[in-house]
Amino acid sequence: MENITSNIKILGYTGEIDDVSKTLKDIDKIKDQCCDVGVIQLLNAHAIGGRRHVLQGTIEAIKAFQRDENLANDLGIELCLRISAQRQISKALDILGLHTGKMDICIVLIDCPDYFEDELNNMFTPNDEVFKPDIEYLSKIYNISDKQNDSIYIEDSLIDKTTSLIVDV
Repeated sequence: MENITSNIKILGYTGEIDDVSKTLKDIDKIKDQCCDVGVIQLLNAHAIGGRRHVLQGTIEAIKAFQRDENLANDLGIELCLRISAQRQISKALDILGLHTGKMDICIVLIDCPDYFEDELNNMFTPNDEVFKPDIEYLSKIYNISDKQNDSIYIEDSLIDKTTSLIVDV
């Protein structure tokens, strides 16, 4: 993990999203309170295997930008690509994007001030339970065989997929 100097936080929430576009605009307002260095990326937590999966994808996205091997022009979108192990933005957003209604949300903060957490806590309900993987769902969307049916295997498999995206590029 050389050259990774970013401050990364991975937070879990439950929230009700009435309008995805408005929610993203509200997130942009929080981000605009600071400089434009930080990244706030919201992900559908149902499609992640756990914090390690998100952390690995985040590190790979940052490294891709450092090596000038990024697939997207935006670090937040690169996170989605890497975490979902996809090369196409539309597929990554289909997997990890927000939707209307009640949902579990994983929020990745990169180089953001601590008070952003307070702002997010006002929008959503903190909930670390969102990091418990839905093995059946993840196996289906990421095409993982059911040789072993436990959460550690699923998360490790997703980390492998995230890492192999680099090799395959």
